[in-house]
Amino acid sequence: MGQWVKGKSHDTFGPVGPYLVTKDEIKNINNLNMSLDVNGKRMQTGNTNMMIFNVDIIVSYLSKFMTLQTGDLITTGTPTGVGMGMKPQQFLKDGDEIELTIENLGKQKSKVALL
Repeated sequence: MGQWVKGKSHDTFGPVGPYLVTKDEIKNINNLNMSLDVNGKRMQTGNTNMMIFNVDIIVSYLSKFMTLQTGDLITTGTPTGVGMGMKPQQFLKDGDEIELTIENLGKQKSKVALL
């Protein structure tokens, strides 16, 4: 079955941190630049202003059928540049080094470790 959640839910996927910020620390959550480098090569670039639904709408919608608590994480889509859509297709491999940057939140580095 084709479902995008498989690409975001493997063991060790979805690291967060090293810290979270509060709403008052970001001027406009709906306008943050984002990028993803794999082994030093820029693979994805985007901005939260390109999301189909802005953050306020997503939070409002989810709160209609689930209780949101302080610290809850809501995962959303991904910027253009997904490896599956490339020709030829490119997928992460064991040992690849990933660097994710989101404006005002900082950088996160991780290494792919396939189990």
